[in-house]
Amino acid sequence: MSAAEIEMTPFSEALQSLQSRALPAAATQSFREGLEYLQTGDAAAAVAALSQCLEHAPNFASGHLFLGIAQALTYTIYPAIDHLEMATRLEPDSFAAHFTLAQLNFKLRIPQKGYEAAERARQCIGTLDQRKMLTHLLKEERTRERNGIARPWFNKPFSVPALVVGGGGLLAAAIAIAAHMH
Repeated sequence: MSAAEIEMTPFSEALQSLQSRALPAAATQSFREGLEYLQTGDAAAAVAALSQCLEHAPNFASGHLFLGIAQALTYTIYPAIDHLEMATRLEPDSFAAHFTLAQLNFKLRIPQKGYEAAERARQCIGTLDQRKMLTHLLKEERTRERNGIARPWFNKPFSVPALVVGGGGLLAAAIAIAAHMH
């Protein structure tokens, strides 16, 4: 993700969420600071501020969402995915959380999870702008798939015949090695 892509993230939605929740004052202040750092492009400072926010309000979905974005920008990918997934669990109807998770998965070349998150984002669409953002993201991914190198999917289990052949080959190799040693 780049700083330009953050502009597509609905900061106003997060601020509305902040106003509608009764958060501790320290969490509110840290969240606002984190958003300011993100808007100015200082992702490392945003990670620190948003982490403080979540210390005071661990179930604040927007805090997890923006911490995930900040961590993605600082290349701490696994924690970024964890926070984005947490945001989708805390607010299952959040377009921003599902969209951002789809966007990150597509950038990481995990298309199956990206399409799953995009489908959940599609179910949460509330405005025409959100529909346009998701349509654009899916068009970009389809173009990347058409122009890219086909990669294998490692999510299917081996079939019984493949396991028998592979196991038999391994056994034959072990016998050949043992016979050669004697």
